[in-house]
Amino acid sequence: VQTCALPIWEKRGIRTFKLKNALICVFLIGSGLLHAQSDKKYIRKGNREYNKSKFSDSEISYRKAIDANKQSPDAVFNVGDALYKQNKYEDAGKQFIESTNQNVDKNKKSDGFYNLGNSMLKSNKFQESIEAYKNSLKLNPENKEAKYNLSYAMDQLKKQEQQKNKEGNQNQDNKNNDKNKDQNKDQKDKNDQNKKD
Repeated sequence: VQTCALPIWEKRGIRTFKLKNALICVFLIGSGLLHAQSDKKYIRKGNREYNKSKFSDSEISYRKAIDANKQSPDAVFNVGDALYKQNKYEDAGKQFIESTNQNVDKNKKSDGFYNLGNSMLKSNKFQESIEAYKNSLKLNPENKEAKYNLSYAMDQLKKQEQQKNKEGNQNQDNKNNDKNKDQNKDQKDKNDQNKKD
């Protein structure tokens, strides 16, 4: 809600506050309330669609709420949820990042980091998911789901690194085998040449 700065009162009292300034304040506050009402209307509509598993429709409603009020962290968060349900994990992650940047409420910010972690986990970006879960737990240390998912993401990262190491070792073994084959072939060629000589 937008507010207007009221003028500093002079010693004479309220009489110095002009009618024109009062009308401007009423207009600004009223327009701010209209924006707040219109974005809440779209959020409620999106929630109804989301509950009916109409995730793309709910995304549209939540985006309309953002259009009505650019500073609506709830709408931004909800767009992320709708995108997540549509398996658009990277786009959902961007929304959750935006939500955590806009939110000042500690619990909502923690939820944004938690959902960011889930999105990154689904995208197989384990390091990013680990960081997101850690940020969520900093704000809400009692979140058991975040603790579990953090542990799971760490296990997945470890498996991924082991797989990379295994593939790296196999590639190195293949290179060594190819090198040995080349050396054996060169030696055979030399032996064949010596026999001819």
